[in-house]
Amino acid sequence: MKIDLKDLTIEQVHQSLLDKDYTVRELVDTYLEKIKEKNGEINAYLEIYNDISEQVKIAEEMFEEGKQTLLTGIPIALKDNILFEGHIASASSKILENYKATYDSFVVEKLKKQGVVLLGRTNMDEFAMGSSTETSAYGVTRNPLDQSRVPGGSSGGSAASVASDMALVALGTETCGSVRQPASFCGLVGLKPTYGAVSRSGIIAMGSSLDQVGPLGKTVRDVEIIYDVLKGHDEKDSTSIPNELRNYSQKSLKKRIAVPREFLQGEGIEKEVLKNFEENCQKLKSAGYEIVDVSLPLIKYSLAVYYIIMPAEVSSNLARFDGIRYGLSKDADNLFDVYAKSRGKGFGKEARRRVLLGAYILSHGYYDAYYNTAIKVKKMIKDELENMFLDFDAFITPTAPLLPFKLGEKLNDPISMYLCDIFSAPANLADLSSISIPSGKTKEGLAYGIQITAPFLREDILFTIGKDFEKLVPKEI
Repeated sequence: MKIDLKDLTIEQVHQSLLDKDYTVRELVDTYLEKIKEKNGEINAYLEIYNDISEQVKIAEEMFEEGKQTLLTGIPIALKDNILFEGHIASASSKILENYKATYDSFVVEKLKKQGVVLLGRTNMDEFAMGSSTETSAYGVTRNPLDQSRVPGGSSGGSAASVASDMALVALGTETCGSVRQPASFCGLVGLKPTYGAVSRSGIIAMGSSLDQVGPLGKTVRDVEIIYDVLKGHDEKDSTSIPNELRNYSQKSLKKRIAVPREFLQGEGIEKEVLKNFEENCQKLKSAGYEIVDVSLPLIKYSLAVYYIIMPAEVSSNLARFDGIRYGLSKDADNLFDVYAKSRGKGFGKEARRRVLLGAYILSHGYYDAYYNTAIKVKKMIKDELENMFLDFDAFITPTAPLLPFKLGEKLNDPISMYLCDIFSAPANLADLSSISIPSGKTKEGLAYGIQITAPFLREDILFTIGKDFEKLVPKEI
């Protein structure tokens, strides 16, 4: 039968599979046909997995035996830095071009137990370094809403796969906005969970104190379903929050939302983005939420702090890719030249830029001036936001300061590219949960997004406000 993929949700698919309107095989084949039709021009997927039939068989057996879950048979795309045993995970870099994962990441292990069908690995900025999915060693990904524009990054392939109906949902990762920003650019919902809520085990690291896995989908409910499966303690991840610390009584919502007004008045924020944001603040007011302007003087330093801490951690994390243990290796007369040639050929321009910057930040004489100072300011930003949350359920901003830009427009202007993260950085630095939700479209069909940020481990607040907000925005945005 012909399955219309456009407005499918996880719960709808589950019911249809229970009612035998179609089989898992028919559902997956429909997605594979869409991939065959669209991926050549969009380049969301780098590879379609060769064991899909085996995964389908497992899912169908679960239905036959009555052991199915809500996610059984659901087609999911994986970002190329998430380990799936026996499959390539290259982080879209030449240095890991043929690296096959030797174990499952925590999140893949969780999904496999649910009987999902993992379709393939999606394109990304190399080692998750970028906001446009243009730094991949395997070509750019195009925005399905306008193929002359970027889909955002670094999880641009994951976002594009869902936005173009080549997957029902997808997993991305973010160190600073790399789930939320592509979600916004592609008209999707994207969740950045609380740091430590979802294990980082089996994720190719970029910035270990900031990285987090997050789902992308078409609805808040779909993202909530995926998050509920992925969350949980993992003894393999020292930063994973113990289960006993997750059990707390959830207080009722105050229905008060803060707007950091001064933060929205900086340079680089497009007028139409701000106009859309103000219109959506009014919609939330009409739904019974109190919208209050607040002063948060420290969060304007978030981006500067992020671009000190992140390169420092990048420099340390990427040191393991040395041409010796795994990945690309270039022959040379001595060990130093093996390192230099392997890393020089294996890493792209943006990865090399951040490694060099991080090495400088951590070098003797600059460590205290830059890194230690950034860590202190990070703590101050976190304290400022925690104090604000005593009186508010959440704070809101646009997800990104600008609309999706043209391919190549900012590639040679790294400072301009880095400014795309300005609204994302506070949540990552303060370990908070944050979500991007579609908030309208331009006349040309480009997507806006609104970002809601809630306290530590209060994803429930995001889902409650998010579902209320979804009702306020026309379905076809």
